[in-house]
Amino acid sequence: MSSHSRRDFLLKSGLGLGGAAISGLLPGGGAFSAAFADELVADPLAPKKPHFPAKVKSVIWLHMDGAPSTLDLYDYKPDLIKLAGQDIPASFLKGIKTSTQGGVGKLYASNRTWKQYGQSGAWFSDLVPNIAEHADKITFIKSSVTIGATHDISILKLNTGDLNPGRPSLGAWITYALGSANPDLPPYVVLYNGSTEPRAGGVNWSSGFLPAVYQGTPFRPGSEPILYLARPELQSADEQRADLNLLKRLDTQSAARYPSDTELKARLRSYQLADRMQVAAPAAVDLSKETDITKEMYGLNDKISESYGTSLLRARRLVEQGVRFIQVVSAGPEGLSERSWDAHSDLEKNHGTMAKMVDKPIAGLLADLKSRGLLDSTLVVWTSEFGRTSYGQSGNGRDHNPWGYTQWMAGGGLKAGFTYGETDEVGLQTADKDKAVDTYDVHATVLQLLGLDHLKTTFLNNGRSERPTVVYGKVIKEILA
Repeated sequence: MSSHSRRDFLLKSGLGLGGAAISGLLPGGGAFSAAFADELVADPLAPKKPHFPAKVKSVIWLHMDGAPSTLDLYDYKPDLIKLAGQDIPASFLKGIKTSTQGGVGKLYASNRTWKQYGQSGAWFSDLVPNIAEHADKITFIKSSVTIGATHDISILKLNTGDLNPGRPSLGAWITYALGSANPDLPPYVVLYNGSTEPRAGGVNWSSGFLPAVYQGTPFRPGSEPILYLARPELQSADEQRADLNLLKRLDTQSAARYPSDTELKARLRSYQLADRMQVAAPAAVDLSKETDITKEMYGLNDKISESYGTSLLRARRLVEQGVRFIQVVSAGPEGLSERSWDAHSDLEKNHGTMAKMVDKPIAGLLADLKSRGLLDSTLVVWTSEFGRTSYGQSGNGRDHNPWGYTQWMAGGGLKAGFTYGETDEVGLQTADKDKAVDTYDVHATVLQLLGLDHLKTTFLNNGRSERPTVVYGKVIKEILA
């Protein structure tokens, strides 16, 4: 295909961006020019301008897999403690139309000690004493809600905005809209601790209907985060270069024959990126040059927090290298029975372990970003698929709660030491429905801080102009500085 016909194809299809008819809605705005079309062909991850000046450059998305009980971490409820062991009053169940998996039990209060921290006076339990020291850096959203009460469905919604597979993840949308700030590393990286991939795997960092080049790149735990990245021992650098050049010629010819095959384009670029990453990627996640003080700050000297702390220290290094979106998914510590925060029984044991795993590393991340001057340009998001109920399950656990729970953010562009919304007196539902914050609102706010209008970040899919927040979402303006 000639460059002229290729350009014509792009102008008509917009590479799925909606073509000339909606070219003004592209990041940066302006006409959909032939030069821009050629730029997309040459490199779909070329840096793109946001809609307006961004407050942050990178996002570290901390997914607490399994759904912690934020009632036992951040949401102090004296009335729940006072009423523990009693039936939940019917007034607190008003408006709940779906039941959770285990039915409604007695109100349950775990054995926590609570204190206020910082000038903000935010409440924290004794499970997270290190994060508590950063109270005045945190922006709490205590009126979070979602749809669904099963992990797979709600995790998918948390990451993609939909209950079914097929939509792009938030990180893919950001990569599509802004491109890459470092051509030697993927702009969207997924980190996780534990011996297996996170629940449901790649569907949660998929590019969905966007071109495949925008999907996340998972970095495995351990010393070899990307399998088969290193050159085989028996192959010389010249031999590898000859192989890559041949692949490039063959794939370029195929790409010209099949211009709409985004998987082929992504594969072609992945070979080129892998070549550059042979040097850049190992260096980006190599912790050998980090000081002992820094490693201790992230909890790498403790068996329980070591694996998660390693993920967060790598996340900080990736931010330094210009990676735009780092998705960190928590699993349980190696060698222990806890695999996630999913405490349907024995919450004290589960949350005691899981909180110890994340508390020091997250506090270390916030302190480290601040000391390096990176917190103002980085957004840290602490989130989960839903919360947990104020009534008990199996006597000493909690069921799933999509009706009212806590999430928080920290970083540039936010009102630090600020709390938005609240749950009712026993922490079951958001108290003010007008302040309810859905996943779509979180996504819209993250995009806003990156300089993107979620209403104008669009992609034409099967004749429909799609956006990250589907047909919902509003920016939580009250938490913006």
